[in-house]
Amino acid sequence: MSVSRASKSRRGSSPSWQPLFQKRWHRWLDRRLPAAQSVTLDHRKLFVIPSLAGSAFLLVIVLLWLLGTNYENNLVFALAFLLLGLFIILPVHTFANLSGLRLQLREVPAAFAGDYGQAKIALERSGKRSHERLQLNWPPEEGIVADVTDSEPKEVSIALPLVQRGRVQAPRIRIESRFPLGLFKCWSWVDLDVEFLVYPQPKNAGPLPFGASVGEGEQLKSFSASGDDFAGLKNYQPGDSLRHVAWKQYAGGRDLYRKEYASGSDARLWLDWDLLAGRDVETRLSNLCAWVLEAERAQIAYGLRLPGKEIAPAMGPAHKQRLLSALALFPVQGVSQ
Repeated sequence: MSVSRASKSRRGSSPSWQPLFQKRWHRWLDRRLPAAQSVTLDHRKLFVIPSLAGSAFLLVIVLLWLLGTNYENNLVFALAFLLLGLFIILPVHTFANLSGLRLQLREVPAAFAGDYGQAKIALERSGKRSHERLQLNWPPEEGIVADVTDSEPKEVSIALPLVQRGRVQAPRIRIESRFPLGLFKCWSWVDLDVEFLVYPQPKNAGPLPFGASVGEGEQLKSFSASGDDFAGLKNYQPGDSLRHVAWKQYAGGRDLYRKEYASGSDARLWLDWDLLAGRDVETRLSNLCAWVLEAERAQIAYGLRLPGKEIAPAMGPAHKQRLLSALALFPVQGVSQ
């Protein structure tokens, strides 16, 4: 499936020059701040301008200067120049609060469509300077605020809403600081090459299709609390029936176990694409995704059959991830309904 960008350009009432400006802006950013999974902020990657409060502060300085000039009041002049000196040195401190900060991508867990993807990022200072009141987000999301005051890296997670399944390339992360007084803002647009693997959104398709698709090969035994032959002991879980607790072993000083029995029936389950005929591609994938999750919770050996692909029945987290990945990356073109 082709890689899609998570952010969409807004259309409609936007001026005709806006798409061209954004294209050139992103092209310039790609040259100046190329994608990398580890980025250290420096003067080439940071931008500083007065904030709205800073602009108002500068206006007050101008009014004080006019007031002092009009009334020839040296005290007002002194106050105006004192505030002007503060205004001049503030951008240096605001810039220094971000300069030297290292951002490193740690982990990008898979997520489901319609949910939020969480990217785990490590923030680390490269020197002895602390970094305070850092704001990280994917606009227009709210994001998080973090302080990096210790020598050890600080791990944070920022969220991005995910709509489309497949591999989704995240946009640039905006990191901003207005420390210490909020009169200036220093920011950067960082591309940590974040890519999400997005599974289909699970949609209920009814009960699991037992017996609807017959597997081949050696018969597997299903294990349950009710069956014909004793199969062994398994750790007791809250909610298990007390009738099947291994009281004899528990009385002998062992941990609490429950008895399991083998029925000898074929416990394999095939989640077959053809069982959902008449539905569109995305609905089928969402239904199969729900079945995969339900079968894993039920601890039943299950396999998957897709057009041109078959995964043999098995169980476990690795098997579940393999099936969900196959559903996430399933191509749309050339598939019959």
